[in-house]
Amino acid sequence: MDAASYRKDISALAAKFEAQKIAFAPLAFQAVRALRNLGILRLVSEAGDRGLSREEAAEKAGVSVYGAGVLLEMALGLGVCGLAEAETERFVLGKTGWFLLEDEMTAVNFDFVNDVCYSGAPGLTESIKTGKPKGLEVFGRWSTIYEALSSLPEGAKKSWFAFDHFYSDRAFAGALPLVFASPPRRILDIGGNTAKWAVLCCRRDASVRVTVADLPGQTALAEQAAAAAGFADRISVYPCDVLDPAAALPPGHDVIWMSQFLDCFALEDVTAILRKIAAVSVPQTRVYILEPLWDKQRFEAAAFSLQATSLYFTCVANGRSKMYRSGELRRAVEAAGFEADGEWHDLGSHCYSLLRFRPRP
Repeated sequence: MDAASYRKDISALAAKFEAQKIAFAPLAFQAVRALRNLGILRLVSEAGDRGLSREEAAEKAGVSVYGAGVLLEMALGLGVCGLAEAETERFVLGKTGWFLLEDEMTAVNFDFVNDVCYSGAPGLTESIKTGKPKGLEVFGRWSTIYEALSSLPEGAKKSWFAFDHFYSDRAFAGALPLVFASPPRRILDIGGNTAKWAVLCCRRDASVRVTVADLPGQTALAEQAAAAAGFADRISVYPCDVLDPAAALPPGHDVIWMSQFLDCFALEDVTAILRKIAAVSVPQTRVYILEPLWDKQRFEAAAFSLQATSLYFTCVANGRSKMYRSGELRRAVEAAGFEADGEWHDLGSHCYSLLRFRPRP
């Protein structure tokens, strides 16, 4: 996305319509959720070009005609549905409705917003003021969502991991050959989560060993996943909080890997983490950072999703981090004593970027 993409010239009438969409956005979201969860959106899709009346929708979904009607009328205003014939008011599926039903990215984003973000969203203003994730309080007294992950309600936990893995996992296939172009001997995976990357590395190279560094709750999951995949002998864990000033990273790794990890931290924290990495690096060490950078996206929808995800970080995750532009992330890494050593963009189906750094001589 270039800067020109954000200079949109629209009419005053169109701009006013956009403003109304924002004003009613919470209600619109819940209307679509009801249409989906009640099965009405699927019924409209199955009706095809003939369309579905509100009476038919009500009978098949087991709700009142009134209930089906208000939801379907809202769907018209959102472009989720259209009308087959105005006189008979038979509803047909619009293009936006198709994506809400069939597009995996939309479903993952939708569930993540509903299960993880929605209840805490009113805390955004206070989060901006305080730099603390006030929306996280709906789940309990936690400093960050990462500490809370193992304790989240099952629905929120499932949606969080689905959101996290949906994006990064699709870039792994493109990143693996780049990292293994010069086969590493030992990899330190910081923020390794459930060890998906570590397992892929072990499957690719029978001699590589991987250390997963993460918070204790996450390393326990990583250890279980490594054992289940048959790599307990080659994947080890290192429980730590990288933001703890007293915490040090383990030495002896020729590749340091971070996938969708640094966006979990403020820029000054990114630099602090990279200084810890510098302390255990040698001239041959290479640092790989896999991130979705919003200024390197092909499509407007992807850039918008990343900008919106920054609000989740502000309100729910930690109150301090965001999805970054390429330049600001690079400068934060360079401030810790590293220099750029290569970059690849457009990896996977969601335009991930792989940045490689080496210690500055």
